[in-house]
Amino acid sequence: MEILKAATIWARAEMTSSYFFMFFGFVYMALAIALWQWSGTALSKSLFIPLLIVGGILVAVGIGFYTSNKSKLANFETEYNTSPSKFLQSEKERTEQTMKTYRNVALKVFSAIIIIAVLAAVFISHPTVRAICISIVAFFTVLVLLDSFALKRMETYNKELQAAERLLEK
Repeated sequence: MEILKAATIWARAEMTSSYFFMFFGFVYMALAIALWQWSGTALSKSLFIPLLIVGGILVAVGIGFYTSNKSKLANFETEYNTSPSKFLQSEKERTEQTMKTYRNVALKVFSAIIIIAVLAAVFISHPTVRAICISIVAFFTVLVLLDSFALKRMETYNKELQAAERLLEK
């Protein structure tokens, strides 16, 4: 039953994390509108569309994470009650694959994209290109930040699954 409790805690934490994606999305969209309305520079006017797009994507990602984790949470008890060992094994495999993806994509690839976008913003002086680069940096910074926390939660959950697996083997 501790496995089910750990899975529930993890899923609820992921659902809470989805609120942060939506929060940053709405902040970026509000910033885009504010820059459009009250700023007079070419760069700030150029930020309008990229920030709206980035904000919309973050809101969509947040909604997607919320709904997928809500459905996982609803299915956990049924899956666990059907076969605790199968549930444990499938969750262990899923967490290991997800942690590998976080480490390779979220932390390495996204960080490389941020560096490339920063360099492009520094060396290219066209306002639209610079605005796109700034929006890319803003977007991927949020992803790296929130995915770093998600990776830590996933590692903790995976350790709990491994401990439960050792108990089942005894």
